[in-house]
Amino acid sequence: MKVVRPTEYHAKAPARLDFAGGWTDVPPFADREGGLVVNATIDLYAYADLTLGGDGIRLVSRDLNEQQVFGGPGFLALDGHLDLHKAALRMLPVTGSLELATRCDAPPGSGLGTSGALDTALVAVLAAAREEPFDAEDLADLAFRVEAVEVGVRGGRQDQYAAALGGVNRLTFAQDRVKAERLDLDPAFLDTLDRRLVVCFTGRSRVSGDTIRRVMERYEAGDARITGALHGLREAAEEMTEALRAADLARVGQVLERNWKHQMKLDVGMQTAEMVRAEAIARDAKALGGKAAGAGAGGCMFFVANDGGDALRAGLAAAGLTVIPARLAAGGVSTW
Repeated sequence: MKVVRPTEYHAKAPARLDFAGGWTDVPPFADREGGLVVNATIDLYAYADLTLGGDGIRLVSRDLNEQQVFGGPGFLALDGHLDLHKAALRMLPVTGSLELATRCDAPPGSGLGTSGALDTALVAVLAAAREEPFDAEDLADLAFRVEAVEVGVRGGRQDQYAAALGGVNRLTFAQDRVKAERLDLDPAFLDTLDRRLVVCFTGRSRVSGDTIRRVMERYEAGDARITGALHGLREAAEEMTEALRAADLARVGQVLERNWKHQMKLDVGMQTAEMVRAEAIARDAKALGGKAAGAGAGGCMFFVANDGGDALRAGLAAAGLTVIPARLAAGGVSTW
């Protein structure tokens, strides 16, 4: 009996909120001194859809409203256009004509780890078409290689691991080794945290790769301010682990604030005028704490409200900032 292969494959991978320790997963700091990040996935997703057949190879980014068509895999040269799609397809080739299309729920430059989620969704959908099973951590490693090695975008590994694993995780980084520990938190506390999280988009961020390159070059040059800030970020991740395990929401807010203060020491452009405005609104609403998502220098900020968060959301919206509905999500990448 002939086996009929599917002609369509789909994958989605979640974005994340980095509660503490972001930046310490980035080489060379992670390689030399070891990094630690605590993050949690949210119900904003990156999607990758693969359709077999058609004429040639069609790559599509629905978010960027961009597409390219090639006669075959030999034309998939990295040229700054849809390079994640090309690199993923070169790493995990699928024979024949096809369309590989992506989209994201979060806006570009959000700082919510969507490029890492996109890497993960691309690798997952191609692996499914190739009938190659990967466990979540192997998938995360492949996804990281697509962006950091093949495309050459400088950054850490936390986004791919969050997207692959899902849930709240404590991630330790040492050279090429990553240890993931899922934090199984008190359900009532997790529900309260979920309801009090407020995420807002302050405006498109600067290119995070440029900021990362600038910061890590200064770290390699021995800049004591940068090194001290990175150590402070790693310590904040340890404190965040303890606060979450203790179900101490006030302390979670305090550690978010402490993490943000260390993060702002990394680069003069870390805090934009829009972010200052968002922080002022959060203080007026008596939020427990907050920070920039991801690399900073624009993108999203998130806060822990001291109540249901309605006043904070209203204040942010009235100031022209975009409140993004987002809830914690337990699941990682999935295919169908």
